[in-house]
Amino acid sequence: MTRGHDYYDRQGKPITDAASFAKKSGDEKYRRVASTVLSNGKWVSTVWIGLNFQSGRGPPLIFETMVYPSRDNFNDLACERYSTEEEALKGHKRLVEKWITR
Repeated sequence: MTRGHDYYDRQGKPITDAASFAKKSGDEKYRRVASTVLSNGKWVSTVWIGLNFQSGRGPPLIFETMVYPSRDNFNDLACERYSTEEEALKGHKRLVEKWITR
């Protein structure tokens, strides 16, 4: 780990030790926020990533929604990041609605 404030738990609290971050990031149930396979085969996946992608330019972005062509094709079609689980769930729903007909 580089700096303790680069890593956050799902509630947005800083994680300051590598062992705690490794345990949380290794737990699929902890990481997974939402997962939807659309009728057209696309997969919308929202996860807690814990690593702040914002680097000090605002609130930490620790959740991510990605859209893939399918569950076995990881060439992402879209990616959005969020600061809170609530934002992540709203973003997941919005991307499901956006990609269901594409």
